[in-house]
Amino acid sequence: MVGQLMRFLVAGGITTILYTAVYLPLAIWVFGRERAVLAVPFAFAVAVTAGFWLHSNWSFRGHGTRSEGSGQRAKFVGVQASGLLMHAAITWIVTDRLGMPAWAPLVPGLILVPLVTFFLNRQWVFR
Repeated sequence: MVGQLMRFLVAGGITTILYTAVYLPLAIWVFGRERAVLAVPFAFAVAVTAGFWLHSNWSFRGHGTRSEGSGQRAKFVGVQASGLLMHAAITWIVTDRLGMPAWAPLVPGLILVPLVTFFLNRQWVFR
């Protein structure tokens, strides 16, 4: 499990960079701080696409069995959707309710969401 967590963190780092690279320009220059939450789905779409490949082929390689077909992908998207909802909630609270800058939700979001999704992926998607 430690090896999986380490691989998950590296893969998560890559998807985090992708998420941030899409989120920040949209949140700052396109939507603005007041509507930064609108940037979350775009960033999520890019990160989840890369994340499925990384996690299924690397993070959780050798763990459990792989169910080919759409079932595993649907579960993965479901887990990632929970991450999307967490990111959106954190972004809305931090930017809209607390009035903080558009980058501020990245700090709690990029700590909390990966921990939750790691355990959901390990126990439900790649078991």
